[in-house]
Amino acid sequence: MESLINKTARIGGILYLLIIIAGVLGGMVRSQLVLPDDLTATAKNLLASESLWRASIAGDLIMHICDIPLILILYILLRPVNRNLALLAVLFNVVQTIVLVVNKLNLVTALFPLGGALYLNAFQPQQLHVMAYLAIKAHGYGLGVGLIFFGIECLIVGYLIVRSGYLPKILGVLMQIAGLCYLTNSFVLLLAPAVSDMIFPAILIPAFIAELSLALWLLLKGVNTLKWEERNGLRAYSGFFAGA
Repeated sequence: MESLINKTARIGGILYLLIIIAGVLGGMVRSQLVLPDDLTATAKNLLASESLWRASIAGDLIMHICDIPLILILYILLRPVNRNLALLAVLFNVVQTIVLVVNKLNLVTALFPLGGALYLNAFQPQQLHVMAYLAIKAHGYGLGVGLIFFGIECLIVGYLIVRSGYLPKILGVLMQIAGLCYLTNSFVLLLAPAVSDMIFPAILIPAFIAELSLALWLLLKGVNTLKWEERNGLRAYSGFFAGA
C-alpha cells in the first residue's frame, strides 16, 4: 500500500508538471506574438489574438495558484532534513510567487494602449505601440527579478535533497545547477542586457531539465518512505490533507 508521504509527493509531482506546462505554453504564446524588432506588428498581433494573450495570462495565474500547494508540499518533504532551511526555501519561493503574480499586470497593461478608448486619441498610433511594448518589456524584467528569489530557493532545495538520503542526490545537484542558471540569467539581464540576449534561452535549459526531473521523480517514484520516516523522527505524518 502506498504511503501517505508518497501520495503527497505524487500530488507535488502533478502540480510541478502543471506549472512547467503552463510556463512553457505562456512563453510560447509571448514568443509568437511579440516581435521586438517590429512594434507595429506586435501591436497588430495582440489585437488579432487578444483572447489568446488573455488566456496566456490566465494560464500563468493558474501556474502561480499551483505554486502555493507545491511550496507547502516541498516543505513537508524536506523539513526532516533541516526545518529552518526548508522554511527559508518557503519564504524565498513565496516572495518569488508574489513578484510574478503582480508582474502579470504588465501583460494586462500592454493591452490598454491598444484598446481604442477615446482618451487614447491624444497619442499617435506609433506612440501607443511603444507603450504596449514597454509594458511587455517591463514584464520581462519583472520576471527576471522574481526568478532571483526562485534561484535561491532552488539552491536551498537542492542542498536539502542532497542531504536527505530519501531522494536521489543527482536531483539535488541538478536543482542547485538550476538555481545558478536562474541567478546568472537574472543578474545578467539587469547588469548586461546585451549579454543576456546572447545567453537566453540556452542558460535556462539546465533549469528546465532539473525541474522536469524532480517533477517526474515525485510523480513516478516519490521518496524512500522508510528513510523519510527515520529522518522525520517520532513525529507521525498523517497526510497532506489531514494537516500533518
